[in-house]
Amino acid sequence: MSADPESAPRPLVSAASGPLSGTGRAPGDKSVSHRALIFGALAVGETSITGLLEGEDVLRTAAAMGALGAEVAREGTGAWRVRGVGVGGLAEPAGVLDLGNSGTGARLIMGLVAGHPITATFTGDASLSRRPMGRVLTPLGQMGATWLSREGGRLPLTLHGAARARAIRYVLPVASAQVKSAVLLAGLNAPGRTIVVEPEATRDHTERMLRHFGATVTVTEGPEGREIALDGEPDLTAAPVAVPGDPSSAAFPLVAALTVPGSQVRMEGVGLNPGRTGLFDTLREMGADLVIENARTEAGEPVGDLVARHSALKGVTVPPERAPSMIDEYPILCVAAAHAEGETVMQGIGELRVKESDRIAAMARGLEACGVKVAESPDGMTVTGAPGAVPGGATVATHLDHRIAMSFLVLGLSARTPVGVDDARMIATSFPEFEVLMTGFGAAFREAPPA
Repeated sequence: MSADPESAPRPLVSAASGPLSGTGRAPGDKSVSHRALIFGALAVGETSITGLLEGEDVLRTAAAMGALGAEVAREGTGAWRVRGVGVGGLAEPAGVLDLGNSGTGARLIMGLVAGHPITATFTGDASLSRRPMGRVLTPLGQMGATWLSREGGRLPLTLHGAARARAIRYVLPVASAQVKSAVLLAGLNAPGRTIVVEPEATRDHTERMLRHFGATVTVTEGPEGREIALDGEPDLTAAPVAVPGDPSSAAFPLVAALTVPGSQVRMEGVGLNPGRTGLFDTLREMGADLVIENARTEAGEPVGDLVARHSALKGVTVPPERAPSMIDEYPILCVAAAHAEGETVMQGIGELRVKESDRIAAMARGLEACGVKVAESPDGMTVTGAPGAVPGGATVATHLDHRIAMSFLVLGLSARTPVGVDDARMIATSFPEFEVLMTGFGAAFREAPPA
């Protein structure tokens, strides 16, 4: 979760363990969870959701949908019900929409509000309030929205939705599923056809879910890239959603198994959307014994069970065009790279500098503190591995970033000396069961006194 500044940090230490083994399931995919709640709120009727991620980011989106007029109720672990208001039926929220640490929730809901004649004020925690929103606000302004914000479009921000949203054709200047989704969400309440052009393809959860709820979405290849066209003002109809396991979360126990000698871990029901599997492709190129079993389709999304076994990894150059399909996985890729023979080169990942933290800098400083050689550039980094000989021994600054915390806890499981993180509270943002799952596999975690 976004760590409460009023509560004390929770340092955690990870030490070398024996082989990891077992079967588990990652929490529900965060991207699909956000969208299930949002589209359920826009559909007519009652949407049943199973497997929803109940981390703080998604719970903030659930609360926002309730504030915008939908009826949102939890009925059991991962089981939720949303009674929607229909496209165009959103209510103006009575209070501020606090999205905590969730950039996905903030940007998608801005798109939603921008297409409706309502006003909403967005805020978030200290980390989210530092993250730029300009790239999503630019197309929303073209569609008729206006706003007041801090410099650079930073939160807190008051957004005035369009009195009558305009359909536009928008070419993404950078690959971003969040910007694409915000434009499509605003286009739902715009007459005509809204088109988003992607020079580089990004994850397509929004397109899949729009179709699942009854919208007309076409995807074609044009001279400028992939063109996604949405027919505006559709009648969305409630539909059940089974949320697959989050591949970004599954990556942590899988990389742990690949790097801890003698390990074998199975993660069931992992989402295998082609726009999300770049890390798995990269790990296989590095020599990982990582296989898919029981491949299937659930609610329009490809799903499978992933089995990882300890492997001798080698460094690779990750193609920059692969970045959109694994942008959240570069921190844990750095851990795999630290155990790989030779150099792993990662370029074209400048977006990592404006995530929950500057993830390039955070990983570089943490790896260096643990004795791993790193070369940093403005939009990338190169990690030189030390197979079986990562020194460890540092307490790493997480900068309130859940993926930084989990990555270094995984690193500690195969380092020569324990690795600590200065705060583990925010891991619940995306993976509330992380510690329970990992210790069940045999990981050695222990509490540490605050510095």
